[in-house]
Amino acid sequence: MNISLPAKAVTQPHPPRFRRRALYSAIALLGASPTVLAQDDAQRLEPIQVIGERETVSDMSIDDETIERYQAGDLGELFAGEPEVAVGGTVGIAQKVYVRGVEDTLLNVTIDGATQAGALFHHTGRLAVEPELLKQVEVDAGAGRATAGAGALGGAIRFVTKDPGDLLRDDERLGALFKIGGASNTEGYQGSTTVFGRLSERWSGMVSLNHSDHGRFEDGDGNEIPGTDAEQQSGFAKIVGQLPGGQTLRLSHEVRTDQGERPQRPQWGISDFNPLYELDGRRDTTTLNYAIAPEENAWLDAAFTLYHTESEIEQNVADRWGRYYGFTRSVGGDLRNTSRLGDHALTYGVDYRRDSVNAGAEDDPRAEEESGRVTGVYLQDDFWITDTLLLSAGVRYDEYRLTDNSDQHYSESDVSPNVNLAWEAVDGLTLRAGYAEAFRGPMPHDAFKIDRALNDPDLKGEKARNTEVGFDYALGNFTLFGEAYRSTIEDAIADPLFGPALYQNIGDLESDGYRLGATYRWGVLQAGLSYHSNEAKVDGEPLTVYAHNLLGNSMGDTWVADLAYQWSPNLEFGWRGRFVQGLDGLVTPVGTIDKPGYGVHDLFMDWLPTANEDLRVTLTVHNIGDKQYLDHASNADYQHLPGYAGVVGLPEPGRDIRLGLALRF
Repeated sequence: MNISLPAKAVTQPHPPRFRRRALYSAIALLGASPTVLAQDDAQRLEPIQVIGERETVSDMSIDDETIERYQAGDLGELFAGEPEVAVGGTVGIAQKVYVRGVEDTLLNVTIDGATQAGALFHHTGRLAVEPELLKQVEVDAGAGRATAGAGALGGAIRFVTKDPGDLLRDDERLGALFKIGGASNTEGYQGSTTVFGRLSERWSGMVSLNHSDHGRFEDGDGNEIPGTDAEQQSGFAKIVGQLPGGQTLRLSHEVRTDQGERPQRPQWGISDFNPLYELDGRRDTTTLNYAIAPEENAWLDAAFTLYHTESEIEQNVADRWGRYYGFTRSVGGDLRNTSRLGDHALTYGVDYRRDSVNAGAEDDPRAEEESGRVTGVYLQDDFWITDTLLLSAGVRYDEYRLTDNSDQHYSESDVSPNVNLAWEAVDGLTLRAGYAEAFRGPMPHDAFKIDRALNDPDLKGEKARNTEVGFDYALGNFTLFGEAYRSTIEDAIADPLFGPALYQNIGDLESDGYRLGATYRWGVLQAGLSYHSNEAKVDGEPLTVYAHNLLGNSMGDTWVADLAYQWSPNLEFGWRGRFVQGLDGLVTPVGTIDKPGYGVHDLFMDWLPTANEDLRVTLTVHNIGDKQYLDHASNADYQHLPGYAGVVGLPEPGRDIRLGLALRF
């Protein structure tokens, strides 16, 4: 939940700016991760006493510098520095993201404001992003602001892509960036070409093409893991116009594909009942963003987003039923405005989304169909009671409609309020507390199951309630923060294990926990340490991906530590460690399992040989200790239980040395 600063609508999906006498930077740092904090300039930690524009800060934020330094190639590597976020599934197409133990299917996930809804196959992930294109990633954990979007039961994830202006220099008309990198573990490579330029004084554009090809990886014990080779391609184009009267227009299109042989259930390892088959995935997203914010007009700060996203998956179970297809499509938009009335920043708007899911065999790939839509209206007011006390309160109303594959019709609606308070008690110390609700009605389900799974005729919507308290403290180059939360998702919808193929309300999902963190900067040395503890259950039963797929998972207490040392203006070194405590005696519906703990270390070196951005050399070592482990976010090992041989997730890769070269012209 982001309760720190008020929002202003912009074309990009991250929380926007506002004009207000700033609190001290402790408020601006609310929820930021130690990695992000440690990499910021020390000046950011000093009190600010001037009037100006400032952006809100999400609970977690990952910038493009962090992505490049660690040469993140998938979601797991992207979120490795965030203890509240875990990623399981090992291979890209199977990866699922968990925030505070809650799966991404219960979060509102957007790419430049385009909602990524629906699920293709319960044994694969549903998010396909190219880290190379990202400017930043923001995460709001838990139900929060009314502006977070429809159905944000577990929070929101916002992926923001780069603009041409992020690459162009001030006096530059045309530029190009070529990148090539190699990976020792998979004996693979990744290459990209990005061309960017100014089309006129007001218009700019960019085109980026990316290709990667990796063989099977080896785990920490040196075993080659079948089903982990992959070929991925992406294409991205964006045009941006800075128009008169404070107007901004962005139009982008992205295509991303993933091809390779995968286990029939990609979440699990190879076995007699889980052999390799061809599995291909694709995502196409087109997004239009428009904003207008005239100077000296406190009433008008409007933004409009329109998007169209299609995802598809094709699996060839050649020796059984042959090719089978799944499709999801989301078309929607968001219109909002922020008006500033004295000490109030009032954001109000409407959003709409229509989702459809199709599936079928080769003779009729779209034979099965479900469709749903959601319309929401919302209001969020950020009220500065004093210069050191911010009250934020909002409400949204959502109406859901669903027509399922059995021609059953559902209609659910509800109101979701939120109220949050941030108070700078003394210089540098901010105390905060908040309560928020979110609602999601029945919507289309997993494409690969709509031909056989039914909906309970009495199916109800899900209601999330999230309560948080926390603090943030900043003193010079030192920061300290803490937070405790309790989240409940009432009437969680799932297809229960061992039951009939029937989606029903199975009970209440509870996610309770806390996090602590600290950062320090001493000259050219930056350090961060954070800790997260979470317990996630459904009606008292620990969440596991095997029994509660598409709902959540249980992870051990997680520590993340990082160091960065600026040897010179052109050379930087860094280390990151992620340490997860083991879970013993975890009770599941099929028996008791253990999740052994592990610690993984990564290193990077970032070098500018020519003392500018024209040439960059990056050396990264992932899992430097060659640790053999199964990530807690992956399917656990059930093989010790009678009848469950082969029910185990894929191990993580062993040591991987990556060398990247970037040439800019």
